[in-house]
Amino acid sequence: MASAASVTSLADEVNCPVCQGTLREPVTIDCGHNFCRVCLTRYLEITSPDPEEPPTCPLCKEPFRPGNFRPNWQLANVVENIERLKLVSQMDSDEEDVCPEHGEKVYFFCEDDEMQLCVVCREAWEHRAHTVRFLEDAAGPYREQIQKCLECLRKEREEIQEIQSRENRRIQVLLTQVATKKQKVISEFAHLSQFLEEQQSILLAQLEKLDEDILKHRDEFDVLVTGEIGRFNTLIEELEEKKERPARELLTDIRSTLIRCETRRCRKPVAISPELGQRIRDFPQQTFPLRREMKLFLEKLSFELDYEPAHISLDPRTSHPKLLLSEDYQQARFSYKWQKSPDNPQRFDRATCVLAHGGFTGGRHTWVVSVDLAHGGSCTLGVVSRDIRRKGELRMRPEEGVWAVRLAWGFVSALSSFPTRLTLEEQPQQVRVSIDYEVGWVTFANAVTQEPIYTFTASFTQKVFPFFGLWGRGSKFSLSSQEGADTLS
Repeated sequence: MASAASVTSLADEVNCPVCQGTLREPVTIDCGHNFCRVCLTRYLEITSPDPEEPPTCPLCKEPFRPGNFRPNWQLANVVENIERLKLVSQMDSDEEDVCPEHGEKVYFFCEDDEMQLCVVCREAWEHRAHTVRFLEDAAGPYREQIQKCLECLRKEREEIQEIQSRENRRIQVLLTQVATKKQKVISEFAHLSQFLEEQQSILLAQLEKLDEDILKHRDEFDVLVTGEIGRFNTLIEELEEKKERPARELLTDIRSTLIRCETRRCRKPVAISPELGQRIRDFPQQTFPLRREMKLFLEKLSFELDYEPAHISLDPRTSHPKLLLSEDYQQARFSYKWQKSPDNPQRFDRATCVLAHGGFTGGRHTWVVSVDLAHGGSCTLGVVSRDIRRKGELRMRPEEGVWAVRLAWGFVSALSSFPTRLTLEEQPQQVRVSIDYEVGWVTFANAVTQEPIYTFTASFTQKVFPFFGLWGRGSKFSLSSQEGADTLS
């Protein structure tokens, strides 16, 4: 037997588009749509079309001929059958409320057996000692339980949707990071490829020059040796001829001839000069720049794939009034002239410092600072905890929540519990600052040569911010998430 839902669905298919009810005396017009005869007649009366303009279909607006209604007997039979199905479905629905055993209407619900009961079932022996309620009374608590379950399920669904949204954002961030790393690998290998090609050209040119010099020495050696052999051949022939002469001729000028032979010394030429030999022995040293560059490349690539570039900007709310910030908040310059800056709890009022926006509560991050110091100036770089002191004197040491180094004119110091002057191969102009929040490392390195400067070990428990300080007229710095940041102009 057809279900009520399917019967209702069929009934919807045979509704009149005008009155929205079941088709009565269905007729078909030229476009193929069906309407009740009465509805279509009234439609023509209401619209009262121009005699010269044919009426249009209420559904598709296609013109049709008013007198060309065609009764659709087949559709009428379908409508009649659907009406019968609706009656049968309604009767079946009424039968569902009847007890299958006694044929009586069901009024009660047994809580113990979870059964629906009629009056006869209610008085049966097996249900007399049970908790029996009217259907609506019994359904009430269950509706409340269902409502609670719905609320819990909806809440859990919202939580899952929130997790889905959060994880999708994380996935998007990771995809962006992977794309950035991919681009970095391509860029670094392109740079390395160019460097290797240049080194190859240099080394091959040096080897070509050595090859030319060796051939030149060989030619010079051959000429010298050939000349020496020729002179010895001449002297030998002269002596052999002298030896075969008679005694009187042999003794003529014999002493002069012997002296000339005895004083004749062979010049012993060498094919490879000491200078050329030294150049050949020293050639492997020409690969030292290549080895150094390969080492720096591997260290740099490994580091950059491990740490995320931090695209930071300076926070003007924290900047000391003596610091001039650029419009894009990527540069700062020291000035003895105080700026008109409103006082607020975030602003440093004694230490000429400034923080970056945002801060970090986890992860590995790195950024580069290009420093340009005037004579006698200094620049302080590092990270600080969120509750760093902003008013009055600021003691820059780890115990106060400051992990930083200071670049001064001619030296660099680590601002540890006791400031330590560092010994470096060269004064860095670009400093890479890196933080590993979970491990607790704050690392400083020369961004150009990759020479390590200093590493702090800490235990972070709150948000930390990139930190910058300046002193000395004309001293300045600029920010970058990559190496090679341009210095301030």
